[in-house]
Amino acid sequence: MSASLDLMEEEDRSAHLAVVGLACRLPGAANAAEFWSNLVGGVESITFFGPDGRPCAEPPTERAVGEAVPAFGLVADADRFDAAAFGISPQEALMLDPQHRVFLECAREALEDAGYDPARYRGAIGVFAGGSETDYLSTLRARRDLLAGASDWQLRLATGVDFLTSRVAYKLGLRGPAVTVQTACSTSLVAIHLAAQALLAGDCDIALAGGASVHVPPRFGHYSEGGPLSPDGRCRAFDARAQGTVGSNGAGIVVLKRLADALEDGDTIRAVLRGTAVNNDAAGKIGFTAPSVEGQSRVIETALHVAGVEPASISYLEAHGTGTRLGDPIEVAALTKAFGAREGQPCWLGSVKTNIGHTDAAAGVAGFIKAVLALEHRKLPPSLNFEQPNPEIDFAHGPFRVNTALRDWDTGGHPRRAGVSSLGIGGTNAHAVLEEAPALPGSERSRSPQLLVLSAHGPAALAHAVDRLGGHLRAHPEVDLGDVAWTLQVGRGAHKHRAFAVGQDPADALRALTEQEDSSRQEAGERQVVFMFPGHGGQHVGMGRELYDSQPAFREAVDACRAHLTPLLGFDLGTVLHPDPSDAVAMEQAAVRMREFVTGQLSVFVIEYAVARLWKRWGVQPAAVVGHSLGAYAAATVAGVFRLEDALRLVLERSRILASLPSGAMLAVPLPESELAPLLHGGLALAAVNGPAQCAVSGPVAEIEALQAGLTARGVEPKLLRIPGAGHSPLVEPSLTAFTACVQRVERHPPQLPWISDRTGVAVTAEEAVDPAYWAAHLRHTVRFGDALNTLFAGPASIFLEVGPGRTLATLARQHPGVGPHLTVATLPHPADNTSDAVSALTAAGRLWSAGVPLSWQGLHGGARRRRVPLPTYPFERQRYLVEVEAPGTSATVTKPAVVIATDVPMRADAEPMGTSEAPELPEDEVVRRVATAFAEVLGLARVGIHDNFFALGGDSLMAAQLIARLRPHVSAPLKVKAIFRAPTVARLTRFIEESAQS
Repeated sequence: MSASLDLMEEEDRSAHLAVVGLACRLPGAANAAEFWSNLVGGVESITFFGPDGRPCAEPPTERAVGEAVPAFGLVADADRFDAAAFGISPQEALMLDPQHRVFLECAREALEDAGYDPARYRGAIGVFAGGSETDYLSTLRARRDLLAGASDWQLRLATGVDFLTSRVAYKLGLRGPAVTVQTACSTSLVAIHLAAQALLAGDCDIALAGGASVHVPPRFGHYSEGGPLSPDGRCRAFDARAQGTVGSNGAGIVVLKRLADALEDGDTIRAVLRGTAVNNDAAGKIGFTAPSVEGQSRVIETALHVAGVEPASISYLEAHGTGTRLGDPIEVAALTKAFGAREGQPCWLGSVKTNIGHTDAAAGVAGFIKAVLALEHRKLPPSLNFEQPNPEIDFAHGPFRVNTALRDWDTGGHPRRAGVSSLGIGGTNAHAVLEEAPALPGSERSRSPQLLVLSAHGPAALAHAVDRLGGHLRAHPEVDLGDVAWTLQVGRGAHKHRAFAVGQDPADALRALTEQEDSSRQEAGERQVVFMFPGHGGQHVGMGRELYDSQPAFREAVDACRAHLTPLLGFDLGTVLHPDPSDAVAMEQAAVRMREFVTGQLSVFVIEYAVARLWKRWGVQPAAVVGHSLGAYAAATVAGVFRLEDALRLVLERSRILASLPSGAMLAVPLPESELAPLLHGGLALAAVNGPAQCAVSGPVAEIEALQAGLTARGVEPKLLRIPGAGHSPLVEPSLTAFTACVQRVERHPPQLPWISDRTGVAVTAEEAVDPAYWAAHLRHTVRFGDALNTLFAGPASIFLEVGPGRTLATLARQHPGVGPHLTVATLPHPADNTSDAVSALTAAGRLWSAGVPLSWQGLHGGARRRRVPLPTYPFERQRYLVEVEAPGTSATVTKPAVVIATDVPMRADAEPMGTSEAPELPEDEVVRRVATAFAEVLGLARVGIHDNFFALGGDSLMAAQLIARLRPHVSAPLKVKAIFRAPTVARLTRFIEESAQS
């Protein structure tokens, strides 16, 4: 039974913490899921090596004293790293200790597992961890010829354990404490303790805690009698044959929050950390490296006291368990002293070192993660290699029994609790008390479609991210799609290459992911958004119904319009827009009224206004607006020219004027204005010019029909529009005086943002916007939407977003020859399209986000409470970066890629090296060549573009000093490091050098 949240509320939980995320890379396991699978499967993840140094299936024979033990727990791909994912140049990646690189990737994975993006999180995130001392610095010093003259200071920065946590804070943007911990084997559990104290003290709001120990190549230990290493490479914790442990690589991190905050924020809580303690054995033992019963028992008693639990409530103990002849008996004796005797159920004992070996600085967090996973799955995995108890261990007088088989964790209805111990050589002991997560009420189950977003640094990683999410949804069909969407939106960084999918449920989203169109995968860039408001013609009963039901901003806007219009119309416009679909009579009445000119035009305006309000709630602010005929009133309202109630009055008056005209019609004609104009006679008028060969004609019905017949006979295909009137024609002239007076009576203000006129084709001036004569002329004269598009297309790359029913304007913009780099997007579907309004709007939102437009995810969810849930983390694209020690008797051979200067294509730090045969023609200028060569060598790149930014490619101030040092002997101008900050590209630095030489 999970701990009841009600029961937890009865006690003071202010000192309790939640484990909300974790990540690990351990022997045989690239992640926590694989780690747990190995644990429950009883897998021993130790690699044995033969005489030739290659992995072999058989364990080694027992080593003699002084001999190396050829066994080690390997972490896969420890020599590989995704440098581009962290903005690190190849040269820096080569210098970084693999331990730092593995830990950095784990830190990002842990935060993503928790569902947090540091760039969006407003609180402080701290990091507490430690690592092992490796040989990588010595290797770098021995092979400095590979490192483009890197200084010893740079090498120490790249390998020093002191910088393990501060590098994570720098690369991930963490503002809380970054504390490196060093207490030998207990380092990572001590780090968890310090992280817990920092959270309780308010030093941070989220804390990463853990450790890493990564040696590449593996470091074999040597057997010594009574020493820590097993002579056969197997750890037999608590067993009669125990002779020590085996060395391993590993890294692990947990993400902690205050429990109350985690509950409030909708986090997935994997376990509750009730209390921790740390102490030291001091001098009360036989030697510095010896363990102490008194010191260990005291730290356990303190942790239990801090946790506020009785020893009898702990039903599992993850021990330090190194399998040494001296250490195991002392550890169990200390546990027994702290726990005392117990009647009934035993406290099961285990050691993860029997599975993965001793991961040194990561040992404590490895055991901690094992206990968290056991609590989460409610199962106790077996401790391996135990056959007969160590005769020096007094199991008979204590509650502890070694757990040798996978078993259900049954506590008879009491909360499951576990203790975790980690003991450092030198006497620093740590203990933590964990409890299963409380049973929480489910989040508000999503009933509406959801927008899933994914991004990556490159197209291949994006494809992998899509595949991994699809696999997760297949494996977890029970997951709430709203929670999945929320986690992806707020818990992941937004990178350049992006994809999205819209779905109603996991199965629907899975189909959308597997059937993605090219338009759903884009490269993000800086784009502004232009709101385009269509005119009459796209109206239909039920438009926006789903948005009205699911989106508060849309509903509030529609309701505000209804409230203003009901006294003027004598009926509620809502009965026309959204009648009960099950009421056939109401639906028919709504359809009849929607065909009326007045109701149809008002309905279009209301939906446009509501959609504009919705986009603003979703975080999209227009850089400019443009309307088409009737749409100009919505554009002016959004631009601040009219108040809502005044705009509604004007649209009502305008529609009544048009409805009162003699019977008229409008015809779309695919001809240029110059060819169409000579064909217009009598009462026909050019109503609109929407593009180079997109016009509309209005006039009396009979004359429109005659024109249609004549054009058809000439092979032209005109189309009768769904507009029962003849606006923008001489028929409206008798009503212009009355309409001018109507405009005169309402408040008018200068536009607060650029509003492009569909009458003049240029920006509306402050004088025009408030001039009633402008609005009268707008009703009468030709709509020149094509000219308005010409004006907008001349500006920066933008997204032209149709804000209203249908796709007419998006289609016109897309077909316009000047569209160039601009994108066109429609919010709502065409009346004949059976796509739901919500799916269409979310698809539009996905297209905007994919193109680089930031969205308000809170606004998108309309106030619904969502939870962060575990999802696949970033699919790193690792490449090998490793400096290796030369084999004895061989000479150093250094192969460096040819430097290629790219004059036309910007170079990314993650790009594959290109051969000279693929490069564009090189510049003849010798200074350009020399500067580009220096850029490439210092950064470790095979190719650089003359406009690539040195710092964007992973350079830093120390590398800048290297760069200047390389250039000084070859240029006449005096160069200082600050020059690269002022001129960070090859082209600009070359120009700086030439100008300095001339002066």
